[in-house]
Amino acid sequence: MVTRGAQAAEVNPTSVVDRAALDSAVATVSRTATAWQELAISKKIQILNEILVDTVAVSDEWTLSACEHKGLDPAGPEYGEELFAGVGTLVRMVRTYRDSLKDLSRFGRPQFPGPVKHHSGNRISVGVSPANLFDRILYLGMSAEVWMQPGISESEIMEGQALAYKSGNSVPGVCLVLGAGNVASLAPRDALNQLFGENHTVLIKANPVNDYLVPFWERALRALVAPGYLRIVKGDGATGAYLTAHDSIEHIHITGSDKTYEAIVFGSGAEGQKNKAANKTITGKQVTAELGCVTPIIIVPGEWSTKELRYQARHLATMFTNNDGFNCLTPRVIITHKQWAQRDKFMKEFGEQLKKLPTRNAYYPGAWNRQSQFLASARSALKIGDESKTNMAWTVLPDVDSADTSNMAFNQEAWCSVIAETSLDAGSVREFALAATTFCNEVLWGTLSSNVIAHPKTMRESPEVVEEIVANLKYGTVGLNAWSAAALAFSTSVWGAYPGHTPTDIQSGVGFVGNTYMFSTAQKTVLRGSFRPLLTPSWFAGVKNSREVMERFVRFEAAPGWLKLPALLLSALKG
Repeated sequence: MVTRGAQAAEVNPTSVVDRAALDSAVATVSRTATAWQELAISKKIQILNEILVDTVAVSDEWTLSACEHKGLDPAGPEYGEELFAGVGTLVRMVRTYRDSLKDLSRFGRPQFPGPVKHHSGNRISVGVSPANLFDRILYLGMSAEVWMQPGISESEIMEGQALAYKSGNSVPGVCLVLGAGNVASLAPRDALNQLFGENHTVLIKANPVNDYLVPFWERALRALVAPGYLRIVKGDGATGAYLTAHDSIEHIHITGSDKTYEAIVFGSGAEGQKNKAANKTITGKQVTAELGCVTPIIIVPGEWSTKELRYQARHLATMFTNNDGFNCLTPRVIITHKQWAQRDKFMKEFGEQLKKLPTRNAYYPGAWNRQSQFLASARSALKIGDESKTNMAWTVLPDVDSADTSNMAFNQEAWCSVIAETSLDAGSVREFALAATTFCNEVLWGTLSSNVIAHPKTMRESPEVVEEIVANLKYGTVGLNAWSAAALAFSTSVWGAYPGHTPTDIQSGVGFVGNTYMFSTAQKTVLRGSFRPLLTPSWFAGVKNSREVMERFVRFEAAPGWLKLPALLLSALKG
């Protein structure tokens, strides 16, 4: 039997639960739930403005603490990476929620920029980024569209926005957010989604892996903590189990492992397996979840120059090494065309780019065991870079047999610095596109996000081929010449599993986060980027002045303005 899914972190529980303290925290957010729902939009806008100021104020201490605990060099490019993923993406979400609430107050719904487009399968998409000229400049021409469920009309899209703010659509309640342990912004972002997108008050249970961030979260979110709309607690699995069963909690949102989701919904051990087999849930609460994925990156064959090969190899190396591979959107399987003349050159250049990047502390519990399991299951492996007691080598599993659909690389999320490559036999680019789409949809585990790299010449000569991949991939985000992570960073796009998973086959989860335009009919996000932009993106691995750029970026996102732009662009040019 093939084991499928994400691998939960190995965290030793203390089993000491301070029930009185937890009950007090729950009671606080339960007591304020009605007041929060009835709070004037103008007051919520004021709270978001305060959060922007407070988050920027704590950003350096927050990021330095994260670097210390992850073993990153605060003087190196990794500081900028950590700052962007943590404070940077949170600040953007806060600002875009604020802007949407301003629209809601003035126009009755958030105003997305468009355009509105019609696609195959009776689907409509709406443009959500760029929203303005600043976005066009800062994000190097990258765009994002939210595709809607089949059959949804333009009027239904707009009628379905901000339902939580429409009479009769929202009941006061408390959401328990079980925070992720890998990315510093995820627990606060999930809380903001529940507070401002769903009108719930929130209790965050921090993950033990990064609960050192709680003091910084409390300072950044002071405007929500002080009046009792938000509480943050620490604890292990025993604490989580107590809270998920708490009578005063109506909703649970988890960012983590499908195994944790199943424990909440069906229970643990043999009894949990029995309940799952019978589709018998043990919780009456609504549970939404953003879980793992064996994330693919499809390399559409074409004629690439040496510089283009090098750029895309660096692009992939950035996706793979970001946060040391501890991301639910880290590429796990590179899908190439077996007959592509440049396949070997591309993989060799990918290895060369990895050699330039120092290996990192494998900070997430269980990483070494997971690497050992993948190495044991592979017929060959390449370890690139120095490996020590703390630092794990960049590990590439080349030429995995695509016919071996039970292979571990296709069925389990590695959750460490391991990536596989597989090739598909096809007679033409069109046949490869169809085969790659089918392979992703039917073989790989999970539906959270996917990536497609295609040369502009290929897109000009066979536009329908690439567009068919984009349209037919059943993933919550599809990034075309753009890392799917941008969908999470933009916040105006939706982020989550492709709709349709059931509790007994949850895979990447259910429900969307981000979504600051508050759509209720979304199916997926499609990102589009430049194959090779004029400037190397400042978020690429190894950019020397990443810290300077990202510090300016955070201040800009908090309060955009033309006077801030020249210094930000100048620092980006120096990278």
